[in-house]
Amino acid sequence: MLKDMKKEELETLSYNDIAYMLIKENKSMSTADLFKKIVELLAMPKSSFESKIGAFYTALTKDQRFLLLDGGIWDLKENHKVADLIDKEDYEETYETEDYDDEIEEEEDVESDSYDSTSDDEEVDPNEDLKDLVILDEDELNQEE
Repeated sequence: MLKDMKKEELETLSYNDIAYMLIKENKSMSTADLFKKIVELLAMPKSSFESKIGAFYTALTKDQRFLLLDGGIWDLKENHKVADLIDKEDYEETYETEDYDDEIEEEEDVESDSYDSTSDDEEVDPNEDLKDLVILDEDELNQEE
């Protein structure tokens, strides 16, 4: 289908639309492989690969039709069951939460190791740092010079 299209027709499509068609016709691919095929199909200079691949990756992440699988491989969401996606999200949330809990525990350990001279019962005067501040008028300032 893509190979049958003329270059002019392909140029009217977005990179994401071409990527969608490539994955639909072939199979899931990495970001680099997808963009290399797009560069070839559009007969773009090879230098454009390096300068535009970052923007292409960002566009794929924002496009709801695509799903980034393990190993950095892109596939279409329509190729996966909703139950599979939910299970994967639950799995990720579980492990992300555990990692977060570990980080909180580590922070609490660090905080308990450090000495805090003020207890919760003592009130700290917010103006304590300003008590030695002296205000001079212009005459006094000129006299010091």
